[in-house]
Parts: sequence; C-alpha cells; structure tokens
Amino acid sequence: TVMSNLGLIRAMEAAGITVVQAGVGDRYVLEEMRRGGFSLGGEQSGHVILSEHATTGDGVLTGLMLAARVAGTGRSLAELGAAMTRMPQVLINVKGVDKHRVDGDAGVQAAVSEVETLLADEGRVLLRKSGTEPVVRVMVEASTHEQAQESAERLSVVVQERLAL
Repeated sequence: TVMSNLGLIRAMEAAGITVVQAGVGDRYVLEEMRRGGFSLGGEQSGHVILSEHATTGDGVLTGLMLAARVAGTGRSLAELGAAMTRMPQVLINVKGVDKHRVDGDAGVQAAVSEVETLLADEGRVLLRKSGTEPVVRVMVEASTHEQAQESAERLSVVVQERLAL
C-alpha cells in the first residue's frame, strides 16, 4: 500500500519485482492485484493476500508459505530478510483537524514541498486522511530516524495550525 516502507519498495524493484502501491485496506490491495494480475499483495500492518489461495489475508497460510520458501532456499529467515534495509519511518496522527482540506491547502502543500526537497531521493512524505475520524496521518521516511522525526513533527504542526477545527 501507500504506507509500505520505502526500503521494501526499493528491495522489490532491485529484485526485478513489479511494485504497485494501492490505497490502505485489503479491499484496495485486492483490487490492484486483480487489475494487474498479481498473485501477492499486502499491507504494512501484516495483512498478506496470496490470491492463488485466498482473497483475504490469512496469517496461518502466510506463515506456512513463508516457512516453505525459507526451507526451499536453505537460508535463514534473517539472511533472506537482509535483502531489505528498512527506512526509518515516523507516523504522527494529527487530531481535531478538517481532513477534507488537507489536499487543497496551499500552506500544507508548501510545507510538504519543502520537506520533499530536503529529503530528495532519500525519503518521502505522505499525508493521508483517516477514513473514520477527523485525523490526518503524517508519515515521513528518511535516511535517519532523526530526520524523519523532525520532518514529521514540522509537518504535523503546519497541518494542526492550518486545518484546526
């Protein structure tokens, strides 16, 4: 999904695997899987869909498939996982804001552009409206945790000031 860690995306692309980022939620993941003819999809929350076997996440099935893959390689799970370097990621939920104005607010967009320029190719910014509450989720990934934290806090302050209810 759009919340997937940038380290995962880079590792998949480096391995020649097509990556499509869906909206958050199994429903949107499955839609993109069907549209692209993909057999594997998932969310950062741990939901994994193996469409050849099921159309919803199934933890037991995912665990069995992972164990079979690890056994088939003769390598440890830690060795296989080393192919991915997780990017530091900070998520801040900004509450009590008019989430519907986030995309159209010039001040918020200017702040996002400033942070994106600062991060360049070493990170990314995502502002996402909650589907169920007056919350804007500010997610920043950067090469260091400190940079991600500082950038996320900076954007959260702008979102709170500009979109307060």
